[in-house]
Amino acid sequence: MCKNLHITALLILLASGVKAQQDSVIKTAPSSRTGIYDSVGIRKRSFFPLPVLGYSQEKGLEIGAAMLYSFYTDNSNPDRSTRNSTLNLIPAITTENQFKIDLKANIWTRSNTWHFKSNLRYHNYPLYFFGIGDTTHYDTRSLVNNTRYKVQVEGERRITGHFYAGASVLYQRDTYSSGDDKGIYTTMPLVDKEGGYVTFLGLTGIFDNRDNENFTRYGWWFKLNLAYAPAFLSKHPLFKMEAQGTHFLSISRKSTLGFNGIFNSLQGNDLPFYLLPEMGNDLIMRGYYTGRYRNQNYLAGQAEYRYLVDPKMRIHIWFVDIKPKFALAAFAGAGSVFANRDFNFSGFKPSGGVGIRYFYDENARLTIRIDYAVGEKRSGEPRQKGLYLSLAEAF
Repeated sequence: MCKNLHITALLILLASGVKAQQDSVIKTAPSSRTGIYDSVGIRKRSFFPLPVLGYSQEKGLEIGAAMLYSFYTDNSNPDRSTRNSTLNLIPAITTENQFKIDLKANIWTRSNTWHFKSNLRYHNYPLYFFGIGDTTHYDTRSLVNNTRYKVQVEGERRITGHFYAGASVLYQRDTYSSGDDKGIYTTMPLVDKEGGYVTFLGLTGIFDNRDNENFTRYGWWFKLNLAYAPAFLSKHPLFKMEAQGTHFLSISRKSTLGFNGIFNSLQGNDLPFYLLPEMGNDLIMRGYYTGRYRNQNYLAGQAEYRYLVDPKMRIHIWFVDIKPKFALAAFAGAGSVFANRDFNFSGFKPSGGVGIRYFYDENARLTIRIDYAVGEKRSGEPRQKGLYLSLAEAF
């Protein structure tokens, strides 16, 4: 792994940026439950900017921000079951003239009848390429330049009960070039080594009976997306399948146990290396550099225990007036990448760590998440690990 230094002003996390105003109040019978356990109550819009400062050898000094706006779409006629919608903007620049910007939307209509998600992304960033498979080596890694344009839109409608069905469109264009003329990228034969484009058209099915999308306490969520990239819209005809699932158990008033699994598969005669499923990110298989291991199929699972901490204190300093609530977390998982007909249990790699969450919008259960995770220790290499600062839960 390249060394990364992440510096965040925790006082800013606790004190600044949260601006909320009352949007609607749903009147129901009194309840003894308050805070993140509320099923009804005051609904607010909130805005939270999160400054991030980082450094790494290939990027230099990185200055960025994560900004999340939370709101409800049915304020004129509120329904207690309607989930909050969010807009998330993440821009960042570096001293090496690199730039990235992500704009994500997650929209729920009244009574959660419709659900829309979108992701617009542009980045011009270097990354490390380690090869393909589950036995790649750190010493043979290559630094490659990558420019990516990505547009992704999904929409689902409730069919009956907790079942949703919908469609998705994903367009992605990549260009790649060698960043240092060293390592495996310069010698390994790869499909679309200099980049390409793809358009996936998909169908989606979802089952969702979670009590809340954010900091879930109980319930199930399953999603299956099948997508095809036709030759007239893509450089190569491809088929992919993405399956995800979560289950949450409320052990006690303060304790929650969650389980999460994922399976991704890419099929076709010519598989671009940059579209192969990758292990590692801030959501699952934390502790691994994204793309350290990649192959035609990816299977991973994890469990996470969360414990609510309510110090029942009030902090009132100048313009700061908060009653902080936190949650502690511990997680563990395992995952593997493999080619078709080459699945082996020995290929699974461990992941585990601890974290803390701060509720910056208690009514919507929106959190800032800090996790530290470790992975495998390969012979002759440092142990793989990562520090993550993110808005919202991993799952």
